[in-house]
Amino acid sequence: MASVETAAEHERILREIESTDTNCIGPTLRSVYDGQEHGLFMEKLDVRIRNHDREIEKMCNHHFQGFVDSITELLKVRGEAQKLKSQVTETNRHLQDDGKELMGSMEELQKCRVQQRNMASTIDKLSHCLPVLEMYSRLQEQMRAKRYYPALRTLEQLEHTCLPRAGQYRFCSIMAENSPKLRTQIRDTAMTQLRDFLESIRKHSDKIGETAIRQAQLQRSLDSSVSSQSRRGLIGRRGRKEAAAVEGAGPDSGGQGGSPASEQDSGILDVGDEEEEEEEDEVPGAQDLVDFSPVYCCLHIYTVLGLRDVFENYYRKQRRKQARLVLQPHSNMHETLEGYRRYFNQIAGFFVVEDHVLHTTQGLVNRAYVEELWELALSKLIAALRTHSSYCDNPDLVLDLKNLIVLFADTLQGFGFPVSQLFDMLLEMREQYGEILLKRWNVTFRQVLDQDNFSPIPVSTEEEYKHYTSQFPVQDPELDKLPFPKKLPFSQFVPKVYSQLKEFIYACLKYSEDLHLSSTEVDDMIRKSTNLLLTRTLSHCLQYAIKKKNVGLAELVQVIINTTHLEQSCHFLEEFISNITNVPPDSANATKLYGTSTFKDARHAAEAEIYTNLNAKIDQFLQLADYDWMAPVPGGGSLEASDYLMDLIAFLNSTFSVFTNLPGKVAQTACMSACKHISTSLTQLLLDPEVRQISLGALHQLNADVKECEGFARAGPVAGFQGDTLLLAFSDLRQGSTKSGLLISVTFGDLW
Repeated sequence: MASVETAAEHERILREIESTDTNCIGPTLRSVYDGQEHGLFMEKLDVRIRNHDREIEKMCNHHFQGFVDSITELLKVRGEAQKLKSQVTETNRHLQDDGKELMGSMEELQKCRVQQRNMASTIDKLSHCLPVLEMYSRLQEQMRAKRYYPALRTLEQLEHTCLPRAGQYRFCSIMAENSPKLRTQIRDTAMTQLRDFLESIRKHSDKIGETAIRQAQLQRSLDSSVSSQSRRGLIGRRGRKEAAAVEGAGPDSGGQGGSPASEQDSGILDVGDEEEEEEEDEVPGAQDLVDFSPVYCCLHIYTVLGLRDVFENYYRKQRRKQARLVLQPHSNMHETLEGYRRYFNQIAGFFVVEDHVLHTTQGLVNRAYVEELWELALSKLIAALRTHSSYCDNPDLVLDLKNLIVLFADTLQGFGFPVSQLFDMLLEMREQYGEILLKRWNVTFRQVLDQDNFSPIPVSTEEEYKHYTSQFPVQDPELDKLPFPKKLPFSQFVPKVYSQLKEFIYACLKYSEDLHLSSTEVDDMIRKSTNLLLTRTLSHCLQYAIKKKNVGLAELVQVIINTTHLEQSCHFLEEFISNITNVPPDSANATKLYGTSTFKDARHAAEAEIYTNLNAKIDQFLQLADYDWMAPVPGGGSLEASDYLMDLIAFLNSTFSVFTNLPGKVAQTACMSACKHISTSLTQLLLDPEVRQISLGALHQLNADVKECEGFARAGPVAGFQGDTLLLAFSDLRQGSTKSGLLISVTFGDLW
């Protein structure tokens, strides 16, 4: 059984050796040598080899003839192959000879292709390097030309576009290393230019503001041309009478800031404006005076550098500092209008620049920032104006300052800044202006009173009469009928005061112009100021004139006559105010003038002063009374009145003759007061405690004096008394009012 299995295994191995690739026969042979029967296997292998040899031999024998034939054919082919080889060798030789020239051409072509490739590569490299060099050259030119924003853009393009394309070259590395330095240089140079710009506009802000204000003034003059024509028409409607009245106000009307003189000044200003129109038309805009390119350039540069916030903060901080400097007024600003003008020009110039920056840059300054600066400026400006204007005592300067403030406000309003607080402050200054006017007119009224002769105005010709009636509205038909020469009942004081009242009204009107007030508000302001002038200033001046020590009865009489005519002219003043304000005098809200009460009070004070002065004069005469209370009874014949009493009666007759122009009640009251004062004084003399005894002769003398007084009363020195009304003033002297008087009364009864 073992031999059979071994034989079968050897057979299998032999089949594997026959069918297996020789590269993989190793494992098969190893299995043979690993076994115990390799000898037997070798025998079988030899047997199999012999079998295959026999089969090969059989096959060779079968194909031998074919093999011989093939060898024969092969020998024949060898000769032909030799011939072919010779031909091929010859052909190759000819081909090599012919190919040498081609190979030389090919080598030359190869060299040209290499050169061409090198040239193309060089051109390509140069095409990338030349833009870098050109752009760097452009950058240098822009730096030399100080065009820093384009230079920064060029540098940015050079760094991000051209240098990466150019490749790694030494000059590119140098350019890349210099780029941060150039950027820093551009940034520092731009900031230097910005500082120079800020310093320049700080120095020239007044020029910028002056130009802006001149433009606003020109625009306002163009806008107000129609209203100016209507104002001239209004002057024509006032009539020749009022115009002549103001023009004839004389030297006292000069310098009061009033009108027609003031309107003449206004006309001169209009002419001056027309003459300057050509110059102003050629004046560039306020923004055109400033080159804002440093701001824009610096803004763009810092934006490109990513430092926009830094730039914005720096710009705003510096401008705030400049705003505080601009808003700081000079210590002597209030002395001249030029100081105020320079102050306003600086502020206007500052905000013109800020407004232009606001509208031409995106976010460098915003509306909130500008409004904050404007609020700061308003508070500082108003505080400065309140302080400095309080030192001013010249109404012309205050009026010019008001016009300057209005022009400044209109200028800034044209740029969109709210200016209502400025106009509110102007209304506050209106009170100060009114007080200054009142002080000036107080001096004027006192000068008029001091220069007045308190005598009726003599008029010799029709021209003189028209001259005075044009100054003051005289409403007296009887006076018109009198022949020349004649006298006006009032003194020079009346037309001068009336003219000055109109001058004051014009001065108030001048301040109210351009304040954007309604006609009713202007009318109310003028009327209130005029009332202050009448009730305070003029009233005090009249009281001053009345209370002067050297004023006499004739002057007091003339004061009463003057105040009576001025009182009658008050409704003309109201019509005058209504005409210039176009507000009817009967309007519900129209303020009434208190001139009537002012002149009434002055007249009552003058009347009281007349009574006081008249009694004082009587006392002077009575001081001359020297009664001999123990005089003997005179002999036959009637006694004459005492000399002092005769002089007193003569004085009273001459005095009351002057009272003919006074209102009837005033003259009657003065006469009655004088008689009562004489009666009372004589009674006091009679009842004097120092008079202990009275003789009959003294009583006779006193009786003669009393009769003289009663005769004076019966003669009626003043018309208008009914019956013996004036005689009753001496009844107390006859009847007595004390215990001693009873005895005297009985004595007089016996004498009678």
